[in-house]
Amino acid sequence: MSDLVTFGETMLRLSPPKGERIETATDVEFRAAGAESNVAVAADRLGASSTWLSKLPDSPLGRKVVADLRQHGIGVDVSWSNEGRQGTYYLEYGGKPRGTNVIYDRDDAAVQSARAEELNVQEIRDARAFHTTGITPALSNQLAETTAKLLKVAKDADTTTSFDVNYRSKLWSPSEARNTLMRLFPAVDVLIFAHKDAERILDWDGEARQLAHHLVSKFDLQTAVVTHGEHGALACHDNTVHEQGVYEADTFDPIGTGDAFVGAFLARRLAGDDVPRAMDYAAATASLKRTISGDVATVTKREVESVMGEEFDDVSR
Repeated sequence: MSDLVTFGETMLRLSPPKGERIETATDVEFRAAGAESNVAVAADRLGASSTWLSKLPDSPLGRKVVADLRQHGIGVDVSWSNEGRQGTYYLEYGGKPRGTNVIYDRDDAAVQSARAEELNVQEIRDARAFHTTGITPALSNQLAETTAKLLKVAKDADTTTSFDVNYRSKLWSPSEARNTLMRLFPAVDVLIFAHKDAERILDWDGEARQLAHHLVSKFDLQTAVVTHGEHGALACHDNTVHEQGVYEADTFDPIGTGDAFVGAFLARRLAGDDVPRAMDYAAATASLKRTISGDVATVTKREVESVMGEEFDDVSR
């Protein structure tokens, strides 16, 4: 039995060396990458045993995803399919003024046809918490239905439900997201919402503190976490707002920073930490993730606590 179960798509990420264009690259990094599996890994490393549920093609690429995730120590429970393909994405790093570009190649991925009946939902019933993101229902009508069913399974089993909006404009419009997410939020206990996403999806024009209170009240949440980029984050819990700043970091790879934040927050809440302490762990873990290549926060609890205590040196000898 796992403390945390997550559900969603994990792709394979291919990225040429920084500064190179995809069209001229001869070498690429080849890694598993997905929001929900990223959260599972971060949570597991911070003390919450975690399992990732999904559907994958029974192919070398699908098995590559499983092999990558298992090396991080999390549980992997997959429905194997003879139909559909393995989704991928390409990440092309570039500095100003070009910027970094993400190119998705995920059409007809096996996971897009995943039904609740194909998945080991008992894992969710037995877990202490279940987490998914807004990326998943954006991928297909079937996944929107499956996400709703899995959240209901969790609620019926008194498993705490966690949901990170994680809006992706390349997947759906703000109005499409609003229509789907509003039907999911009543089944959510812990909601994570980026302030900028609330501005787009909810037409929100107030402050982050007001947003957190609004979300808790409107959807009867246990906790609302609002992230605000360089301004940090805050959480509303028991009608009290707790603010959290950021820890400065040299950024080698920002992809997966939000997932690291969420995974650490959930892990420490499951461990019994109060909201302010869990938010501090989350901010420190997110900071460390920015120094690590790939989507996954391969950190240790000791490293995170060192950042929290600002007990670190430029060189470890």
